[in-house]
Amino acid sequence: MFFSHIFIFLSSCISLSALQDSCPSTFLLLSRQIVARGLLDVLREFSDNENDFISVMETVARMSEDGEPTVRAELMEQVPNIAMFLHESRPNFPAAFSRYLVPIVVRYLTDPNNQVRKTSQAALLVLLEQGLISKADMENKVCPVLLDLTEPSSDDDYKIEAVAIMCKVVTMLSKDTVENLLLPRFCDLCSDARLFQVRKVCAANFGEFCSIVGQEATEKLLMPKFFDLCSDTLWGIRKACAECFMVVSNSTSPEVRRAKLSPLFISLISDQSRWVRQAAFQSLGRFISTFANPSSTGLHFREDGALPDVPSDRSLNSLNCSDISGCRTERAVTHTPPNQDGRATPSPEHVSTADAEDMNHFDNNHTPVSGEMHHGFTHTLYNSSNSPPTTNNAKNTKEIEQTDENFNSFHYWRSPLPDIKEMVLDCLQPHMDDPDVQAQVQVLAAALKAAQLDSPADSSPVNSPTESQPDVQPENNTESLSESESVENVIPQQLLDQYLSMTDPARAQTVDTEIAKHCAFSLPGVALTLGRQNWHCLKDTYETLATDVQWKVRRTLAFSIHELAVILGDQLTAADLVPIFNGFLKDLDEVRIGVLKHLYDFLKLLHADKRREYLYQLQEFMVTDNSRNWRFRYELAEQLILIIELYSHHDVYDYLRQIALTLCSDKVSEVRWISYKLVVEILQKLYTCGADDLGLNFMNELTVRFCHCSKWVGRQAFAFICQVLEEDCMPMEQFSQHLLPSLLSLSSDPVANVRVLVAKALRQSVMEKAYFKEPGCAYSDELEDTVMALQSDKDRDVRFFASLDPNKGLMDTAPLM
Repeated sequence: MFFSHIFIFLSSCISLSALQDSCPSTFLLLSRQIVARGLLDVLREFSDNENDFISVMETVARMSEDGEPTVRAELMEQVPNIAMFLHESRPNFPAAFSRYLVPIVVRYLTDPNNQVRKTSQAALLVLLEQGLISKADMENKVCPVLLDLTEPSSDDDYKIEAVAIMCKVVTMLSKDTVENLLLPRFCDLCSDARLFQVRKVCAANFGEFCSIVGQEATEKLLMPKFFDLCSDTLWGIRKACAECFMVVSNSTSPEVRRAKLSPLFISLISDQSRWVRQAAFQSLGRFISTFANPSSTGLHFREDGALPDVPSDRSLNSLNCSDISGCRTERAVTHTPPNQDGRATPSPEHVSTADAEDMNHFDNNHTPVSGEMHHGFTHTLYNSSNSPPTTNNAKNTKEIEQTDENFNSFHYWRSPLPDIKEMVLDCLQPHMDDPDVQAQVQVLAAALKAAQLDSPADSSPVNSPTESQPDVQPENNTESLSESESVENVIPQQLLDQYLSMTDPARAQTVDTEIAKHCAFSLPGVALTLGRQNWHCLKDTYETLATDVQWKVRRTLAFSIHELAVILGDQLTAADLVPIFNGFLKDLDEVRIGVLKHLYDFLKLLHADKRREYLYQLQEFMVTDNSRNWRFRYELAEQLILIIELYSHHDVYDYLRQIALTLCSDKVSEVRWISYKLVVEILQKLYTCGADDLGLNFMNELTVRFCHCSKWVGRQAFAFICQVLEEDCMPMEQFSQHLLPSLLSLSSDPVANVRVLVAKALRQSVMEKAYFKEPGCAYSDELEDTVMALQSDKDRDVRFFASLDPNKGLMDTAPLM
């Protein structure tokens, strides 16, 4: 308002021409500063007329030449606001902006005053973020100035500032602009031998340049510079390289990542500077995550960056087998991980039912390496070109591609099964005198005979590779070999060893006291990279972190355990994560909140029987270390709304109902508010499942507990529950018979806040339901009479909500709760 009055006075006392003549030279310093601050208001006053608009813009150009730095700084602070105004109100914005304002911004980048330069740099970034500077202006006006300022002969202060601003604007420019104009100069600056500040800025922003220019330019032009920076004599530059290592790695090919970047990163981890080692270990997990390959892990990110709930485990062994396209099978061809004797057998720790169903999708970019005949049918083994063969003889086997409809890799890879009929009969032999047992034996024998007739190829023993190839290594050596090959094919072993050492207490003393927290933070990414077949490499580390004395470490794991469960699958989750999850449930509130925030996400990954065990433990979330921690209970209510779908209506009624009712009586209104919605969800669950009797019992309990409550908050809660009930939650006949009479009785409640919610429930919700609009509805007259009585209520708010048009925007009555 102050500036508006100033400009009203200026516009009434002097003309625009007088303003032009007097602004730069005769006004006092304070007056010129005020004019600079109020330029936006001047433009709003005179922008309707084209001549006046041009006059104001020319005045701005003249003011930019003011000799006082504070005036120039004030003017530059207004440039982004002026640009936004012109962009929204002027059809010829690009031309006017490019003609009048861009030259000012560019000129101020070389202003002798430091404050003016800083203000200009900030304004340039804002204009770029808003997309107000055209590509032509950037290439023809801004970039040339930045290149001039970064010349070897440029002043040191100007060069350092120009490098910083160049590195910031690069993320807002196109690839062509960066690659053609800025990349060559950036490469030169990375080798600046005189100013370490320039090299440090380049190192800190190296990843941004790599991301913009892409893989080819990164490997050809930037990688040599990155190697030089990583071996710089100043530890601050090496530290900056360690911090941006993941971004650089993402811009390179897998071959360069493994052959060049991995040894370079190892050198940073063993750097003589503790600060460099600290930064390297903090980036280690993120660097390992860049080795992740969806074709080998079988886990693919969705577009929103999340992992799918049911992962498709397409390759669970070190061979990375992908598409056996030649096999024409009706049954799924599965490939399972190696077990202790080197053969691939189905293991509950590696393969789940869901995984087995998804493992029949393969890749046809592999070559057949061996084939053998077994009882009239042939099979084909496929080996990835990048993976070592399973046995030594497979290397010299003639390449053959043969197929058969009856081939199943499960039968080929595993050792012959024992005769189950003999085993069962031996077990039942002591009980053969029992007639029931005799009948069961007859049924079993008939079923086994029928199964043999249906599968002639399966009736004969199938030779395993270990029986036909005597030169296979002993079992224990085969196990260690297959494991090392599997891990080594994913990431270099040195990187994994360094990551596993992050839980060593000595690391906390020599590197970083919070190194365990960084290890816990990146563990899901490392697990995703290694794949579930290599979970055994991380299992001990995860258990060590889960029992760490620092609660921040355990809290980090608690917040990510649901993502790790997606990665590992249901079998490994049940075996290895559930015990740790149970431990987190009994931990500090700071740890438990991590589990609670993703309780639904974790429980839905468990089998129904295992999931049901947690029904008994949900009540424990009601107890917190600090009773004033109401957000904990609020989060519990939100999770219960989601969890309802995971359990049967009987379990919901027996367990979740009591928790919901307790939360509805919470001392904090926010908790009560979300809990009322939980109650509605429970009612909908009961009626959707056809449990009308349980639904009726629950409604009667709600009536007794809330409608007849001695506290007005309880009666208000009943009105709100009736308001949020939708028609699909329950039959309206049930609502009319068991809830509506009690709701109508509250219309004469002595507390106005209760009547407000009743008026809103009736007017905005109940009377708008199709059931009550039908002709001949038995409750329509009673509803009309009640609403009319509320419209003449002595309380103004009650009258307002009783008379409010339902089609208008609803007012939030949460403060009344």
